[in-house]
Amino acid sequence: MKSGIFMVSHNFLIVYASSEKPSVMKNTIKLSLALLVVSSVFMVSCSKTSTATTTDCTGVAPTYNADIKAIMTANCTLSGCHNSSAAGGYNLTTYEACKNAKDKIVGSVQHVSGYQAMPQGSGKLDDSTITKIFCWAQNGCMQ
Repeated sequence: MKSGIFMVSHNFLIVYASSEKPSVMKNTIKLSLALLVVSSVFMVSCSKTSTATTTDCTGVAPTYNADIKAIMTANCTLSGCHNSSAAGGYNLTTYEACKNAKDKIVGSVQHVSGYQAMPQGSGKLDDSTITKIFCWAQNGCMQ
């Protein structure tokens, strides 16, 4: 019986013991390496990213008073939600409150994994509205 150790990379080690002929063992090692490469590609392609979308904010300059306040009023600060009752710990009725919660607002309206999808109880906001919120946050939360 032949045995040995084969180092694939600094993270993987294959130990083998075989009574097979050396040519069969080489084919087995080649197949093992191929499977390792393919599975590594799938693992990398399925990795989680920190943001849901990539948005180009060139030419998009929303402000709180002109854009974001109306979005918050229509979708977030409804009775029992993010108003003075501060559902989920967030009262989003003021500029300062929205500015301080901008990252959570963006993650929630984009439905990013790890964030509570908002608005709760209704569908996802349209892409144009989400872009306004995202670009407002990216551009420094202009008032």
